[in-house]
Amino acid sequence: MKSFLVKNQPWITLLGRLLLGGVLLVAGGLKVTKPTESANATAAYKILPTDLAHLVGYALPWVEVAIGLLLILGIMVRYSAIFSGIIMVIFIAAIASVWARGLLIDCGCFGGGGEIDPSLKSQVHRAYFTEIMRDLGLALTALYLYLFPYGKLSFEKAAQPIEE
Repeated sequence: MKSFLVKNQPWITLLGRLLLGGVLLVAGGLKVTKPTESANATAAYKILPTDLAHLVGYALPWVEVAIGLLLILGIMVRYSAIFSGIIMVIFIAAIASVWARGLLIDCGCFGGGGEIDPSLKSQVHRAYFTEIMRDLGLALTALYLYLFPYGKLSFEKAAQPIEE
């Protein structure tokens, strides 16, 4: 198994970049054109003061798009992996916080967001679990990319040793 992973590491890195970068690009892209929805979705978590939550909600889609593009193109992969991993951990903590406090909201991860009808409580709790597991998988993908940033079809290449 180890030889398979070592032999295919550049392809696994490419797949990880495309997966994580694609998710961030789509999530940010869907929210970029609807900044008010994004700001309101961020405020619905009731973690940050409203004005700060709105500021984060306006900025976050652009950050997601930028990091997604960097990952897909293979530019600054290690730094992009760090930032995307931090973002995923923050998302996990935010969703867990909402769940623990009994709030019923749509995460707004791919647009929309806000409070949800209390009659959908069991569906919302299932969604929280699914969203946390998704973001955990993406955070682990970011960790892999941090450890193995150099892959196929990347603008960034590993430093080559100088031959004497």
